[in-house]
Parts: sequence; structure tokens; C-alpha cells
Amino acid sequence: MSSQVEPIADCPADAAKRLGISRSKIYQEVNAGRIRALKAGGRTLITRAEQQAWLDRLAGAGSV
Repeated sequence: MSSQVEPIADCPADAAKRLGISRSKIYQEVNAGRIRALKAGGRTLITRAEQQAWLDRLAGAGSV
């Protein structure tokens, strides 16, 4: 029996893959305040909820 835990946050590279955008675009969005990133020690993390919220805001703005 394998109990694999689904992550609730991703590093910027993984978040970029999930969202279908480049890693540099992730950092542009973080720097502009459109995606909220968290720091855990030296790691930068973006929650899955924040990734979904970013997509929802895009859809609401008519960008999709």
C-alpha cells in the first residue's frame, strides 16, 4: 500500500510547469505582486491555491 502525499505548494519551476508558463514569467508575476510566493528557509514556494487563484484572476480579466 503506497500512500503518496500530494504537495500543496511547488517551487517556481514546478509551478511554471503546472501553469504552462516559463519560470521567468513566474518570477515576473511574483515581482509584480500578482502571484504570492512564500519563503521557507532558502526555498521559494507557491501554493497550489495561489496558482489556481492566479488562473482565476486571469479568467476574470478576460485574458484567457
